[in-house]
Amino acid sequence: MSASVLFDAPGPKAIVRNRVYAVLGTATILGLLAVMIVRLSEKGHLAPEMWDIFNYAGIRQNIADAVLATLKAFGIAAVGSLVLGVLLAVARLSDHKPVRWLATGFIELFRSIPLLITIYAVWVGFLTDYSMWALAVGLSVYNGCVQAEVLRAGVNSVPRGQREAAYALGMSKTQVMATVLMPQAVRAMLPTIISQLVVTLKDTSLGFIILYPELLQTARLIASNTQVNGMYPYVSTIVVIGAIYVAMCMALSAFATWIEKRGRRAKTGIGTAAAAEPAAAGAVLGGEAGQAAGNTVIMGGPGGGDGASGGNGAGGGPGN
Repeated sequence: MSASVLFDAPGPKAIVRNRVYAVLGTATILGLLAVMIVRLSEKGHLAPEMWDIFNYAGIRQNIADAVLATLKAFGIAAVGSLVLGVLLAVARLSDHKPVRWLATGFIELFRSIPLLITIYAVWVGFLTDYSMWALAVGLSVYNGCVQAEVLRAGVNSVPRGQREAAYALGMSKTQVMATVLMPQAVRAMLPTIISQLVVTLKDTSLGFIILYPELLQTARLIASNTQVNGMYPYVSTIVVIGAIYVAMCMALSAFATWIEKRGRRAKTGIGTAAAAEPAAAGAVLGGEAGQAAGNTVIMGGPGGGDGASGGNGAGGGPGN
């Protein structure tokens, strides 16, 4: 039985106890779900008529339009938050104190203000007639501040030797940040960045406060304006809209996982040259013999005399 780095391997009694806790916890959760289903069924919320409303073309079209509106606001907010996050992260890492202080104050301010208040303030103060842009700007400001802190942590996690090596090669600070530090920071913090984008997608539901027709606003209108068997279908509407939110978030997470795996498979860096085949021993000896013969011809002829010394060679040729 092997032990982990974080804790010792459980013994026989601990294994039995953990299994008992697992069984009891599962039974408790299933029991609570059963009680909830029974109560909803007794009140008529699970009747087939409550779910037939989603077969109407008008309601389906409203939900489709709401999904499109939600994705549109999310797309603008996602791009805006990432761009603002990069700018704020670079500003907060700047060597100029006024720039660094301004970025720090901006980040701390909008991270402290509730997102709902930010969206409402932008809508009332600047974009009363453009609820989608008010929602997108509010989401971009808040999530951009969070993304800036994520990217700053990623830049600080890069080994200092890489930065010093880049400066030693003559690269400017902008080149070091753009080509050395920021790409590694994005790769290291990619799971956290995607998690914050998922939060951004879910936070589009706050658009109901400014009457933007996203999913939550549309669900509220459907549930409050449709009456079935003397009741309003809040439960069925919540279940359907919640399932749509879960599907969108899972699709975004799957897309992020695909990007991460693709980045790991990418061939980056400097390639290593293939090693040459070792030369045969005979070829090496033959090359050395040929070089020695060539040196002999340069130093003196077959007669053995050196013209520069003025002596006679072995062949009797007089020296010059």
